[in-house]
Amino acid sequence: MIIDAHSHVHDPVEAHVGLLDEAGVDRAVLFATRPHPERAADLASLRREMAILHEAIGGRAGTAEGYRRAWGELDAALAARPERFIGFLSVPLDLEPEHIAATVEREVIGRGLHGIGELTPPPGRAGVIEPVLQAAADHGRLPVVVHGAAPTTADDLRTLSALAGRYPTVPLVVSQLGGLNWMETVELVRDTPNMYLELSTAGIVFSVRLAIKEIPDRTLFGSDAPYGDPVLARAMVERVTSPGEVRDRVLGGTMAELAGLA
Repeated sequence: MIIDAHSHVHDPVEAHVGLLDEAGVDRAVLFATRPHPERAADLASLRREMAILHEAIGGRAGTAEGYRRAWGELDAALAARPERFIGFLSVPLDLEPEHIAATVEREVIGRGLHGIGELTPPPGRAGVIEPVLQAAADHGRLPVVVHGAAPTTADDLRTLSALAGRYPTVPLVVSQLGGLNWMETVELVRDTPNMYLELSTAGIVFSVRLAIKEIPDRTLFGSDAPYGDPVLARAMVERVTSPGEVRDRVLGGTMAELAGLA
């Protein structure tokens, strides 16, 4: 099974399915989202969507209504194509720990979703995800995905590694190969047994090659669609690997295990 480990709800959903079909991808991990750059028809409308993105990845929590709307879009996509999408859900990070635990219980476990994410803590404050890790630990091996590219800092990535060490039963996935901090991210993930590295938006081919070489059993193919493209992301992985077990794990085997599908 080929699984894109990182994608966001598209409008319309069938456009996303078409991308997966073109890439020969069986299923995709699907995150809720507030921005929709795929809706943009010109530069001005794209700027509006990207302003929402920058607010989100900067850790500025949206309104409760914004979360409900994004969660509703995720629910609709999962209901429309349950055979193609694997639902993960982000949770607000500005709640009290007991409310985060209740949200995970109700909105993730209660909805039958497969993991938590993509979390976007404010830059310099990655430690605020700890209550989410505690809630995930309370439910076994519930994977947690955290935004890894800018504005996430190198200090944030080191904080994530330290937090992962405190919750060894929780698979902690750093997305986007850690952005510009990819070399240190590869080292941190390699040396932290319950951390995983998702490879989307990589701009340098040898970063993907070295990440897979260093962490063959904990690297994940992902596209970050609609910001990236599943065809290109899969081609990058296949360009730097040979047919066989390692490629199969990167392209879906490891993600299937994390999501409880294998």
